Amino acid sequence: MKTHFVHCEWDDDAKVWYVAHSTVPGLATEATGPDDMLAKLRFLIPELLELNTDEGAVVQDVPVELLWQGQQRFTLQTT
Repeated sequence: MKTHFVHCEWDDDAKVWYVAHSTVPGLATEATGPDDMLAKLRFLIPELLELNTDEGAVVQDVPVELLWQGQQRFTLQTT
């Protein structure tokens, strides 16, 4: 079975993780934290793959590689 890739990035303005790139057709979602994002992906990926198959076959045991990428800026206090 094909391995699907999902790249999530942090939007510092909106304060959410979102799917920036994916090989799963139609996958677009956001969440406030990693646990929420994983829960959404575990539900959405099989649903979308089933909708995008010719026969609407049930999709099980889908290999997914997930990349999280975020950037955080902060100021160090000097003494």
